[in-house]
Order: sequence, then structure tokens, then C-alpha cells
Amino acid sequence: MTEGINNALFRWDGFSGLPEFDRIADTDFAAAFDWAMAEHNREIDAIAENPEAPDFVNTVEALEVSGDALSRVAAVFFTKAGAHTNPDIQKLEREIAPKLSGHYSAIGANKALFQRIDTLWQTRETLGLDEEQTRVLERHWKGFVRSGAKLEGEAQERLAAVNRRLAELGAAFGQNVLADESSWAMFLTEEDELVGLPDFLIDAMAGAAAERDRPDAHAVTLSRSIVEPFLTLSARRDLREKAFKAWTARGLSGGEHDNREIMKETLALRAEKAGLLGYENFAAMKLDNTMAKTAGAVDLLLLDVWERAVKAAEDDQHELSALAAEEGANREIEAWDWRYYAEKLKARKFSFSESEVKPYLQLEKIIEACFAVAERLYGVRAVAKPDVKSYHPDVRVYEIRDSDDTLKAIFLGDYFNRSSKRSGAWMNAMQSQHRLTLPNGTQGELPIVINVCNFAKPAEGKPALLSLDDARTLFHEFGHALHGMLSDVTYPSVSGTGVDRDFVELPSQLNEHWLTVPSVLEKYALHYATGEPMPKALMDKVLDAATFGQAFQTVEYTACAIVDMRLHTEAEPPADPVAFQNGVLNGIGMPNAIAMRHAIPHFLHIFSGDGYAAGYYSYMWSEVLDADAFEAFEETGDVFNPEVAAKLKDNILTKGGSVDAEAAYRAFRGKMPGPEAMLKGRGLL
Repeated sequence: MTEGINNALFRWDGFSGLPEFDRIADTDFAAAFDWAMAEHNREIDAIAENPEAPDFVNTVEALEVSGDALSRVAAVFFTKAGAHTNPDIQKLEREIAPKLSGHYSAIGANKALFQRIDTLWQTRETLGLDEEQTRVLERHWKGFVRSGAKLEGEAQERLAAVNRRLAELGAAFGQNVLADESSWAMFLTEEDELVGLPDFLIDAMAGAAAERDRPDAHAVTLSRSIVEPFLTLSARRDLREKAFKAWTARGLSGGEHDNREIMKETLALRAEKAGLLGYENFAAMKLDNTMAKTAGAVDLLLLDVWERAVKAAEDDQHELSALAAEEGANREIEAWDWRYYAEKLKARKFSFSESEVKPYLQLEKIIEACFAVAERLYGVRAVAKPDVKSYHPDVRVYEIRDSDDTLKAIFLGDYFNRSSKRSGAWMNAMQSQHRLTLPNGTQGELPIVINVCNFAKPAEGKPALLSLDDARTLFHEFGHALHGMLSDVTYPSVSGTGVDRDFVELPSQLNEHWLTVPSVLEKYALHYATGEPMPKALMDKVLDAATFGQAFQTVEYTACAIVDMRLHTEAEPPADPVAFQNGVLNGIGMPNAIAMRHAIPHFLHIFSGDGYAAGYYSYMWSEVLDADAFEAFEETGDVFNPEVAAKLKDNILTKGGSVDAEAAYRAFRGKMPGPEAMLKGRGLL
């Protein structure tokens, strides 16, 4: 290692191979990135210039383990950039994003390296490769083609420039949304401003105000874990309207954090990139390597669901309007009214409210439930390591051990909202499982997986209580974590969640089902004050209400998926993306009283990077699979059936992308499903 480089970024000598975060300063990253990119270039040159004829080991396996130093510094940096950022990290993120893009573009344009990969690809039938090796080779070959390896001269240079600029725009988009979220708060100081709010929300708002140096107030923030329950429970319509408009205006501030120009340029560059690579549009490029394959196949699913959901939502809106009229509110239901009256309607229909349920959903107990379900299904257990430090004091560290006590993975849980964390919830693998030998002699690696959530942090001494949706989010993200931690493949590029985009949500959405299994609720839904289990009568009501509000949720989600696909299938990118969004919504009959779950100026999934761009539909595509997969358990009469769990683990959770996604599902279930189980689960059939 050269002078001035912090070795702690590359040699992770902390607990069980974790980085020693307390030895890493923000000022270490810039030099470390420069050194690691140069080191990666040296490794790439050695592969490309190898005088021996290309074979799978000296080319593909060599590529699989190259760039280890760069992967490590990037893993630490982007973990902090997403979950615990600051102005210095944000400045470097804006600088490093285009640098990294240029670095990988140069590798993708390396003619000598691509020639070796292409030679192997063209002769793959003669190489004696197994299925996993063939898929790894295919992944590298397609990656090079998409990086412009077949382009020449100016076209190749232009593609590299487009990728660099897209990286800059993605970083700026995410930072703008975070700035709008963290800078806005509505401070409440009067008793009548808290009318309708339960103690758990008042406590969370007090904690949020204290974090913002306002111990005299209660803060409504734009964290989903605060603003959604506020919109659901506050009796003050004027305050609901103010909060809702701020929440939906993120990225539209009109100032330096406005995302309109970023979206416009991003869409134009994506269309140009697709054209350079020979695709009709960006959606065609993104869908080329998915289960859906075409935008037409996606539309068939989305529009069928849309029509059913809109009709059901219209029926719901009539009920909400009638309820509001009973209370003397003779006006149209607006978007800031829907959650409030829906909660009242649910209480009337099912005789319970969110505020009755939440005291039984303690964060600590729901985490325990997640771990217990995983142990019962897959034989792995979580061992807390409270003395191990991570990148923030709130982050919890666990060992994940197999039934024979073998260490399988390290899991980090980062659950609470803070102003230094971007919104949403996600899983990230700092290190992926594989069995290859690294250049430093290490034989294989264990996965290091993080779940990041944004639950409201309670005031000091108060319990952290979750909504049912929060609890589902925790189970969802842990499903992703299990996909990464149970991986059992040879090659890192197909490890864990390295699968088709519209297959990746299957393990996460499937895991949600076990939250509401009665035996799980009986054991873990315990009242925070008394320790008593949720009364059976209340539990039955919660389960009976499972499909209540699904029309609303389906409309707000499906609108996003349709807009995403339309944005990326246009022959000409829209000059005004917001106007285009509104035109699409008008065209499909978007109800006035429901807003998109993610309006495009803050649609991080599709603009803060392109991971879900032309791919937001994948949640519903995977939901078709997860509904059918859970039926496989239900059909046996035991939702913890060990034989079905073993088939799920062996054919899907351990396989990563080492096998074809459809083949993996067929091996588990014996067939591909239709949408019926999904529609039934949403109450739309």
C-alpha cells in the first residue's frame, strides 16, 4: 500500500471481517478511490494483455476477483453516503460518481479484454462449462456489449461521456431529495395542533423536534414513518394539507434542489444511450435481460391490475365521502384526506384503529420475529453482538449462524430515521458470498449484509413502535437480506441478489407473508407496557382487514410503474417530465384524491441511479410469484412446512443468479403462476 492511503479501507480487520469504521475518516476516501482505481486498472491490463490464450480461469475468473480494493472502498463510502452522509461525503459523491463511471466505461471499452471475452462466448459450447459458469460468462459478455465494446471511435467515446453525466445526475438527484426532506419540518407548539394524535406519534414527533434543537415543540417531518401516520391520524385538516403538499413537492422546490432539469437531461441521455447500443428505447434495453422481456408484457399486467384497482378505489372514495359528510364535511375528498377518513372507515368496519395495533408492534419484538421465522424456515439464527461498533451508534451487528453453528454471514440492522440518511428502506451487500480465491490469498468470502430503514426514533426512554406497514417493511428488507446471506454459489457476480430485476423482489415480498401468520403474532405482538399478547379479537380484526385499503395502495403504486414505463418508452424524451407525468395520469384516469406513491421529482428508484428505471413494475411482477409461492406452503396446511422451505431455500435463496430465474422458480413450484393469487391477495379478484 502506498503512503497516504488508509489501509483500513482495504483490509477489513474488524469483527468477523467487518471494516473498522472508527479508523476511517471522511478525508481518507478520495486518495483511496484514486489508488484503488489505479490498482484495478493494473489488474485489468494484466488480464487483457495475458499472452496465454483466453480460457475461463485466466479471463472470466480473473475478472470476477479483480477490483477487490475498489469494491471495498466503494462499499464503505456508499454505505455512508446513503445512511450517514454529511456535506463532505456529498461533495465527494458528486465528484466520485462520474469518475467511477468513467473508470468502468474505460474497462468496457477495452478492445483486447473484450476480444478475450468474445472468443470465449463464441466458443462456449466447446468449453465444458457448467450452468453457473455459462451464466457468469454471459453476464460479462452482455456487460461489455452494453458498455459499448462493439462501438467504435466517437460512438464509444460518446457513450462513456453519457454514462459519466448520468452518474453525476443520479448523485445530484438523490442529494436534492435528501436536502428537501431534511430541511423541512412543521413545528407544532399548541395543544390543539396535536388533536387526534396518539402517544406513540407524539413521542416520535418530540424526538424529531429535539433532534432539530426544538425541545419545546413536536415536529412533523417528511420521513415516511412520521408524515404518513400524521396524515392518517391528525384531526387538523389544515395541517394535513400543509404536510401533504410539502411531502409531495420534494424535488420541486424551485431553488437549487429542484430536480426538473435533472430529470429532463437524464431521460434524454438514457434515450441516447439506448440508441447508441442499438435499442429502440431505454425500456427495451433494460428489459432485454429480465423475465418480462418486453414493455408489452409489462403493460398487460399493469393495465389489467390498474383497471381493477381504479374501480375499487372509486367505490372506496364514495364510502369515504359519505363518512366525511356524516361528520359535516360536505366537500370532495382530497389527497390529504384519504388516509384520515380511510382510517375512520376501517375503525367502523373492523372496530379497530392503527393506534390500537401499534402498541403491540415493538421494533425489538418484530426484529425477534424476523429472526425466529428465518430460523424455523431455513435453520439460521441471529446472534447479537452489541459491543461491535459500526458506522453509526444506532446500527446493530449480528452474526448469522447455521444450525451446526457455522458462521454464514454478518448482518447489520440500521433501523432509525435521521437527517443524515436518505429516505426509504433498502438492503445492501457490503460483501457478497463466493468461493473464489482472491489475489490476497483469501479463499471465498462470507456475505456482509445491511438492512437500512427509516422508522421514527422515539424520545429517550420510550419504546420504538411500528405501524403494520413498518413491520412489513422490516420483514421485506430482511427477505432481501436472507437472499444475500443464504447464497451458496462460486462466483461473486451471480451471488445473492445478483438476479433478474423482476425476480429480485420475490424473496423479500414472500417474507412479508410470515408477519401476519397468527402463531407469529401471538408470540411477538406483545403490548409494550404490559407484555400481554395482542388479544385474539384484535388479531382477528387485523387479519380480516388485510385487503382493506388495497385499492388505494395498488393505485398509488401502479401509477408509478406505468409512468416509469411510459417515460422510458417514448420515442422522444419529454421536454417537461412533470407535465408528461401528469398527462399520463390523466390519460389512464388517475383518481384526483390519490397521488402517486413517488411523484417523479422524488422518485429515487428511477432517477437516483437507474436500478429500477423501466423496472419499477418488478415489485408487482415478483408479487405474482410470491403470492403463488406462499400458496405452496398454505396448500400443505403448514406455513412452516420444512419440505417446502427446503425446496425454496435450495432452488431460489441459495442459487442467486447462477441459474435462470424461470427455471429456478419452476424447480421450486413445478410451474409458472398466473396473476390470480396476487389479485386475490390485494382483494381485486
